[in-house]
This record gives sequence, C-alpha cells and structure tokens, in this order.
Amino acid sequence: MLPILAIAAWSGTGKTTLLRQLIPLLKAQGIRPGLIKHTHHDMDVDKPGKDSYELRKAGADQVLVASQQRWALMTETAANETLDFNFLISRMDARSLDLILVEGFKDEPIPRIVLCRDRNEEEIKELLDEHVIAVASDRSLEVAVPRLNLNDPPQIAHFIMQWLKSAS
Repeated sequence: MLPILAIAAWSGTGKTTLLRQLIPLLKAQGIRPGLIKHTHHDMDVDKPGKDSYELRKAGADQVLVASQQRWALMTETAANETLDFNFLISRMDARSLDLILVEGFKDEPIPRIVLCRDRNEEEIKELLDEHVIAVASDRSLEVAVPRLNLNDPPQIAHFIMQWLKSAS
C-alpha cells in the first residue's frame, strides 16, 4: 500500500500554499506524489458548454474525459452522501505514485502534519492526536512531536523524505 500523508489545518492556514511548494521539492527528490483534496464547496471540474459537461448534465452518472495528456473521471454522488476516504484512495493509481498527499480529511486515521499559524494553542490541541507526526508552525509551540518551520518548505520536504524512508 502506498504511504499516505495528510496536511491538516483549519481553513485559511495555508495548506494549499504549502503543498504547492512541497510537491516540486518532493518531485526533485524523485518522489511521484498524488494528491486528494477535500473541499466543502460545491465544485465542478468541467465547463458549461463542453460536450462532457452537457452529457453529465443529461444524466450520465460518470463521465471520463481522456486525451493524450491526461484523463479525468467525474462521478456524481448522491445528495448528502458521506465521502468514503478509502474508496477515494483506491481510485489513485498505485503503479505511478510513491506517495499520496491528502489536503484536509483531518478526521481520518492517517499520518498527518498539522499546520499552525496565528491560532491559540487550545484550537491546535483539537487537531492533535496519535496520528500527528509533526506540527509545522510559524511560532514556538510545546508539542510532543517534531515541530517544523511552516515558512521553510525545504525543511518540511526533508522531514517527509525521512518519514518515507522510515515507513518503507
């Protein structure tokens, strides 16, 4: 099974910003990362007016769009259906990846790095549990796991590389 590592934090902390910096650093080390991002927003990766969008809106429950450069599978889910994290992981192609990064899903029992920026320590404690392997922060915190500098993506990438080595 592929190693899975979540980046978890409260909204607005900089999860996406950090991941945009970490992914190229990991790729430069030969790591092929995949990513699953959780969002609370209604989102659509397709565009109105495109054939795939129109066919999905006509009632297709799944639409797979493919070209030589990439492919995407869009699946309609029932209203208020709970996301099945393990099912989403199973959709990732383990043959072409070395690591699955996860943005969000802070309640899943998977290893994670918690980000902390401008929050009081009580709010951070809500995110700390036995699955947290490090805290990345821009301030001094007393935590029982390694504390990383949130403003030093190379340091965080190095930590992830070491974690991957110990996980294999």
